[in-house]
Amino acid sequence: MALPYLLLCSSMLLLLVGSNWKAAARTVPVEYLYPPYNLTYFSFVDTNGVFLRSPNATFSAAVYGTSDDTQTRFFFSILHDVSRTPVWTATAGATLLMQSVLLSLTTSGLALTDPYDHSATWSTPAALAAPVTALRLLDTGELALLDAANGTLWSSFHDPTDTLLHGHALPVGVPLTAAVSDHNLSPGAYRLILTATDALLQWQTSTNGSFVTYWALSSDAASVQQSNRTVHSMMVNASGIYLLADNDIDTVFTLLFTDSSTSNKLLKVDPSGRLRALSMASSRTAARATLPTVWAAPVSDCDLPLPCGSLGLCTPVNNASSCKCPGAFSTHTTGGCSPADGSALPVPAQTCLANNASSPSSEKAAPYSYMSLGDDVGYFGSKFAVPVTADDALPACRDLCSANCSCVGFLYKNSSGSCFLLHDQIGSVVRATTDVAAGFIKTLQPPPSSPGHGESSALSSITIIFGIVLPTLAAVVITFLLYVLAVQWLKKRRGGLDGGKKKKKKKKKHGRHGRGSSWFMMMSLSSSRASSNASSEKGGDSEEDDDEDDEILIPGLPARFTFADLEKATKGFKSEIGSGGFGSVYRGELPDRTTVAVKRMNNLGSQGRREFLTEIAVIGNVHHVNLVKLRGICADQSRQLILVYEFMSRGSLDQSLFLSRSSTGANKKNVLLEWSERLGVCVGAARGLAYLHAGCDRKILHCDVKPENILLDDRGGVKIADFGLAKLLSPEQSGLFTTMRGTRGYLAPEWLTNAPVTDKADVYSFGMVLLEIVRGSKNSRLLQQQQPDEEDTGSTSSDGRCGGSNYFPAVALEVHEEGGRRYVELVDPRLEGRANAAEVARVVRVALCCLHEDASLRPAMTAVAAMLDGSMEVCEPRKEQLAYLRIYGRGTVAGGASSSWSAPSCVSAQQLSAPR
Repeated sequence: MALPYLLLCSSMLLLLVGSNWKAAARTVPVEYLYPPYNLTYFSFVDTNGVFLRSPNATFSAAVYGTSDDTQTRFFFSILHDVSRTPVWTATAGATLLMQSVLLSLTTSGLALTDPYDHSATWSTPAALAAPVTALRLLDTGELALLDAANGTLWSSFHDPTDTLLHGHALPVGVPLTAAVSDHNLSPGAYRLILTATDALLQWQTSTNGSFVTYWALSSDAASVQQSNRTVHSMMVNASGIYLLADNDIDTVFTLLFTDSSTSNKLLKVDPSGRLRALSMASSRTAARATLPTVWAAPVSDCDLPLPCGSLGLCTPVNNASSCKCPGAFSTHTTGGCSPADGSALPVPAQTCLANNASSPSSEKAAPYSYMSLGDDVGYFGSKFAVPVTADDALPACRDLCSANCSCVGFLYKNSSGSCFLLHDQIGSVVRATTDVAAGFIKTLQPPPSSPGHGESSALSSITIIFGIVLPTLAAVVITFLLYVLAVQWLKKRRGGLDGGKKKKKKKKKHGRHGRGSSWFMMMSLSSSRASSNASSEKGGDSEEDDDEDDEILIPGLPARFTFADLEKATKGFKSEIGSGGFGSVYRGELPDRTTVAVKRMNNLGSQGRREFLTEIAVIGNVHHVNLVKLRGICADQSRQLILVYEFMSRGSLDQSLFLSRSSTGANKKNVLLEWSERLGVCVGAARGLAYLHAGCDRKILHCDVKPENILLDDRGGVKIADFGLAKLLSPEQSGLFTTMRGTRGYLAPEWLTNAPVTDKADVYSFGMVLLEIVRGSKNSRLLQQQQPDEEDTGSTSSDGRCGGSNYFPAVALEVHEEGGRRYVELVDPRLEGRANAAEVARVVRVALCCLHEDASLRPAMTAVAAMLDGSMEVCEPRKEQLAYLRIYGRGTVAGGASSSWSAPSCVSAQQLSAPR
């Protein structure tokens, strides 16, 4: 009897415990949780981690556990209750331990607490507007802290993670960041970000915040553009995705799902980097099924950054893909591919750090070589990237990568000559049949392997001593002896030639023109001035000092000329080819028969010297086919400041562009520019500016872009010149505040409002230049007094009048607003219709985009160059960003017309900087 009685008692006890567990499971709070409330592992061990449900049990708040082969992680998450799909996660990567107090709700907010030191690993903002009275979970998936009046103090919608829920508007600039994996909900490398014009999927390639775009909603085949307004927010519902305009009425883009169900949808960026729309329709009696995907982008695996690991070759196969390594690469043990010859891939962060730590005297180029990925490859990142150069040779593209420590490879398209640099981290490449490129990866040769440790040390010492040190010392001694003998011979020769008299002139020198350091240049100039001053103070001859100074050569500097050299080259500075407030430019001929342009600075004040040094610092360090070359400098004891440039036979653009009818053809050099030549000028000048902005180690702002500073030659060469007002930005600078610099008629609005000035100021000036190239005259007739006989046959607008003359940018805007059918009417009437209508439309639209009042909405110069040469689609000018042109044209700003900036509307030819 004892045994059956014991079994009965045990059964009743189990039933009682089971009923208590079920009762506990049924007592999960619904919608509200009130402080103070401490949640521990034992509080919800029998509720699968759930501690709060929404009213209809659509969503639940839980401590969510995930497991993989290595460990189990726990996260505080909001889940779609039936599918257990996380839609929001509170932690920033910390793994929770299921011990002690995990989650606490107080009147100060919600916090996750470390069980060991009781410090908060995550919490809601510390300074809430009022005490917390409740935690609320809605059927929309929103978790919110409420005050006594049910006002929201904090919401999970304010800080989304990887999911956009129905009814939640995602604002511009707030990202959805994918999780590392399905088992690790910490933030990963992929994100969806909303901009003022589009929604983009991006891959973070470095820890410093560099992102590469690989999908845009506007480029999706299912998207439809409905408005040109600025994007304000993004929403998803049962039917599709919507980018809403800033007026809360219009829709900028719509993307409709093919799924016809009326169930709500959510958008999630998954760990692979794909954006998915998931249907929330599911049966509550069904097992924990994954939410079905109704739409995904990008469609092809090969359009993702890492479908085959780093450097893996992805080949599309029907609706799937296959992976292998390119021919010269082999599978790496950690995934992806690596060079089969054992060479190493450089680590950009370490390489840049090493380069920055190097002194100029000891800095040496890294022993880079390049390994080919093949000639028929594509890369996900190049679809939305702007090439750093276009219509250039492959070696130039390679040199740009070699000069950039963060560059790990490059793509070169033979069809367009476009160059794309790959920075920081390389994704997979794809086998392509269209838009193909040649891919090259930067590699470092591994150090040679050595024998045993002891043998290696001894062998290395012997090799160093007998193979390197002794031959080097011998070479140095021999060179020194030869040098001494040569000096003695020269001195004897001089003594014979001069009859024992002291020399009164320095020996002429012509150094090599090459890449140099602006710091060395300025130090050289300063030392030159100091030595001349010291000589004059001594009052005696300084033959010995001068001779020693002549022996000083700083590698990389332009040639150093004496004043006498250039006086002879220019025949006494008689052949003047240009002049301005800075001084004059003369044509000269060097002893090697090279024709040069000699720029003699007349303004010797502090501003003149500053512009002189700026010009050397900028143009002496950059080399591009569309930037004028600095052949040499002169800064001798006579305090003459002279720059020597390559000679451009057709002079500046304004001389060929702003010709009156009577002068056309009068000067053979200044013949009328045909349309094809004008388009070439547009493209060449854009590429030169793009190089200054994006191709140099330091971003350079020209600050005075105008036709007078664009030079031409008889062979179609186009070069940007005059860098006296240029500004060099350090890597950490994005903008600058500075005194106004530039020329009226080309000044961007931000110069006049004390707003931060960036490279977009050059973009604005270039937009003005583009319109002048199209029309063949100054944008405001009052700015060009030398064209009294030019007839105005272009469109007129009462809104575009400026003191009785048409303000051409306002006329161009009016033509654009009419649908662009009359673009060709804007062309210089002297061309008599000899212009390609499609090319004219392209140039005018690009120019208007450059003139957007908001600098952030202007395209970068790299994009401008790509749009002008046809390798990139032209952006759509935003009419609301160009309305100020009418006010500028009417000349009513000073009269109180509303505008976000104020400028003199109708101005004379007087400039803020002198003519250049």
